[in-house]
Amino acid sequence: MSTALAQPALARSSSGEGSARPAGQPTPSVLLAAFSLAQRELVRFFRQRTRVVGALVQPVLFWVVLGAGMHSAFEAPSYADGLDMSYQAYFLPGVAAMIVLFTAIFATISVIEDRREGFLQGVLVAPVPRAGIVLGKVFGGAAIAFLQAGLFVALAPLLNYLGLAPGVEYGFTVSSVLLTAGWIALLSVGLTALGYCMAWPLDSTQGFHALMSVVLLPMWLLSGAAFPADGSWLKWVVAANPLTYGVAGLRRAMTPAIADVPATLTLPGAGVGALVFGGFTVICLAAAVVMTRRRHPREAR
Repeated sequence: MSTALAQPALARSSSGEGSARPAGQPTPSVLLAAFSLAQRELVRFFRQRTRVVGALVQPVLFWVVLGAGMHSAFEAPSYADGLDMSYQAYFLPGVAAMIVLFTAIFATISVIEDRREGFLQGVLVAPVPRAGIVLGKVFGGAAIAFLQAGLFVALAPLLNYLGLAPGVEYGFTVSSVLLTAGWIALLSVGLTALGYCMAWPLDSTQGFHALMSVVLLPMWLLSGAAFPADGSWLKWVVAANPLTYGVAGLRRAMTPAIADVPATLTLPGAGVGALVFGGFTVICLAAAVVMTRRRHPREAR
């Protein structure tokens, strides 16, 4: 009788990930788990209409208003000598990076919210690889960031035509569009992975906002996105910031006039930028997978 009433044998996956599953049942693939979670992030985003509108209108207003205020006081960086570069033109790649950064922040806040609501616990006990969970959350948030930043960049020539952003020149060639899209995609994945690593060990959104204020926002400001730092000690801080290399690559792709200027401390070359920020992205993704495989303190209780 004990045999007849016994529960079916349970087995864990060979990697030790996920929870118990019936013996012989195949473990879902990493790609399937990642696609399902990424799709959930996109569906949730597009169902929140105010979030869609606010994500685009706020950076446009920020760019136009701050650009108008700083236009007369702006001094072009040394690598732009001889070019008639306006502050709006300089600030355009920085605003695109800001959109990606803040979208990554709000996307990875869902890690904390999903844990609080119990959804994340359900995902963690499912027999899916932990790498699939990380890739799903990261690439879902990165896709949202890519769409928002790409739409903003596409609107820049229209704002220039309307006289709201004078001096912005964007070459719509196949190579420039592909390079810009590639850099936005790389920034989206890297910053979303960074946000995931910061959100995973936290239990409160207030704590995440505190980290955002002392880590992520200064990281953006000290990347050369908002102001050039050629003539001050800040240039060494800017050079040590990994985001500087992503912003510099995006700036070269979006500004044809400086695409081929020699590399400087605050404007690295495109190849060096891709190597540094690409390595930073891989490190953040690997750290996110390692952190997800470890039991969260709240789950241990």
